[in-house]
Amino acid sequence: MDNTGKEGSFKVIFFVMILSLIIAFFWQSASWIKNPIHAVLDPTLGRLLEFNVTLGMFIIVVLISLITTLVQKYMTDQKTIKELKEQQKAINLKSKQFSHDPQKMMEIQKELFPISMRLMKLGMRPIIFTSVPFILLFRWFMDVFLAMGNPKFFGFMSWFWFYLIFAIIVGSILRKILKVH
Repeated sequence: MDNTGKEGSFKVIFFVMILSLIIAFFWQSASWIKNPIHAVLDPTLGRLLEFNVTLGMFIIVVLISLITTLVQKYMTDQKTIKELKEQQKAINLKSKQFSHDPQKMMEIQKELFPISMRLMKLGMRPIIFTSVPFILLFRWFMDVFLAMGNPKFFGFMSWFWFYLIFAIIVGSILRKILKVH
């Protein structure tokens, strides 16, 4: 299980998260951040939303879900993740057998903890590559939908809930199709 370069560093992830928060916080006052993003996204994704807000947003969700799924697949060690999940599943089955024995359950939890931590670290790497673009995109969405008068999808749903619900659905389908663990 050679995963050199495939495990995320918590220091790098922390730095990227701080950078994302700074971008989000200074979006309105930093035109050097906001204007180039609008210059790129307004004539592309913005046109989709102008054409048909619901269909356009769905296409955007599919594109973003595809990109994030591909990043997750190719920026993580899928073989190691699969092996660790299989180990985790076996330990969880063993824990069901000893659910009545607190002492044995503690031993099983100690066995499970390093695997869970390693899985979490392996899964963090894509965040390094996607968090800043997501923040920029979400800030752009906020500007665009505010300018459109905050349209409601299907008559009741804000853009955020539409994105979240359909990203979960589409992402699950794509992960299944592309065999992403």
